[in-house]
Amino acid sequence: MAGKLSADGLRRIARRRRVRRRGYVSRSAAPRSEGRDRTQWITLIAVSLPGLAALGALLFTWMQVGQASKELRISEHGQITSRFNAAIDNLGSESLDIRLGGIYALQRIMQDSARDHPTVVSVLAAFAQRHAGSSTESLKEPSESAYNRTPRADVRAAIATLVRRRPDRDSGTVIDLSKTDLRGLRFTDRAPIHLPGVNLSDADLRSADLSGADLRKASLGYTNLDESSLHEVNLSGAELMGASLVVANLTGANLRGADMTCGGFEGDPETGEVIELTDCVDLEYAFLDGADVRNAKMSQADLRHATLNDADLRGADLTNANLTNADLTNADFRGAKLTGAELKDAKRTGARGLPQEN
Repeated sequence: MAGKLSADGLRRIARRRRVRRRGYVSRSAAPRSEGRDRTQWITLIAVSLPGLAALGALLFTWMQVGQASKELRISEHGQITSRFNAAIDNLGSESLDIRLGGIYALQRIMQDSARDHPTVVSVLAAFAQRHAGSSTESLKEPSESAYNRTPRADVRAAIATLVRRRPDRDSGTVIDLSKTDLRGLRFTDRAPIHLPGVNLSDADLRSADLSGADLRKASLGYTNLDESSLHEVNLSGAELMGASLVVANLTGANLRGADMTCGGFEGDPETGEVIELTDCVDLEYAFLDGADVRNAKMSQADLRHATLNDADLRGADLTNANLTNADLTNADFRGAKLTGAELKDAKRTGARGLPQEN
């Protein structure tokens, strides 16, 4: 029994020693694991330091570039202001060459600075309006005075700059050339003419050449365009109340939705009697071949002897219009208002939508 106990005791002692040895191994392994973790963190930080330094350098560079760009913009604005002031001074010179230099300087500013574009447009329009002369005086002269006549060189240069500009930079700026003597205005090149929304009311444009011009929604009330060339001009939505277009060439023009109504009625200040105004659009002997006149307002318009071959007048208001001796060959009047329209001796061959002849 004593021998067995001794053997069991020995086995228990051996097991306790093995357990203690394993515990010792576990306790001794823990410091080595913590050491490895610490070493890994130190290594990770050491590897990351160059990247963090590069990121800081990049951020610093970005801040420097931003500051440099800001300073450059301020410098550019200052330069443009100096150029603008110098150009304005040149416009006031008595020398034609210096004035032309001022105009071309402003043209460069328009190209370089979208912010200053509307201001330059207003300055050039005011210059042209002032130096071209007043239509109030020119309209007193006979029609022959418009032949072989063009505005002076600096006025032509200013207007040429305006018509070649970028309208999308105008920011709603209206080019005001109203009551201006622009007889014989024409341009030497065939580049596009951009004048949407321009104010040419009461202007004298006799014998002018604005072929192909963009004059959408332009104000042309009481403008004199006699014998002018308006071939394929875009006058859609334009206001032409009281305008004179005698013998004007409007072949292929877009007059869709144009307002050519008369001035309406007013009261006589002495008798109080309501009288009809007669300032209706005058298109006598005008050429409107192939023109788009759909939905235009042309009540009481004077179209005597006008040529409207292949013109599209669908939906146009021609109430009380005078179409005596007009050439209406193949014109389309379907849906047009023709109440009271005078069609005596009009050429109707192939015309559609006209009332039956009596």
